[in-house]
Amino acid sequence: MEESGFETKSVRMEQLLTICVFAPEQDVERIMAHVCQIVPLTQGDKYDSNAYQTAAGIERYRPLEGAAAGPEIKVRQRPGVVELSFEMPDDQGLLERVIESVFQVHSYQEPVIKVRYSLVSRSKGLDDSTNPHRWWNTTGDWKKNIARE
Repeated sequence: MEESGFETKSVRMEQLLTICVFAPEQDVERIMAHVCQIVPLTQGDKYDSNAYQTAAGIERYRPLEGAAAGPEIKVRQRPGVVELSFEMPDDQGLLERVIESVFQVHSYQEPVIKVRYSLVSRSKGLDDSTNPHRWWNTTGDWKKNIARE
């Protein structure tokens, strides 16, 4: 496997950056709006604004001297924190703009932002219109219940 990626019949694996941001659920829409103004987060030529948000969990931390909340003795447990992740090109200038934007709109004094190299899949766009496993060929399509905006 090459660092730059590889291909199969249907998929091209590309090296991109994966950005992970831990944030309270109420910060996610604001963060995503600002990130998507900088980088469209495309997947192929048919989708943009692509990101993944985990279910809410509990974040653990203890404020020390100098923290905005002031120092505390006990470890806090904050519910409702999610991990938001998305892929973007390996471009240092673009990455710096994204990180600075996340920092500016995040509600934390010390936002958790992680960056790693990843191989991610991109479809080659082959005709799979008759594939019985695709959502458009199955019953119970989740999109039929959502009004198009």
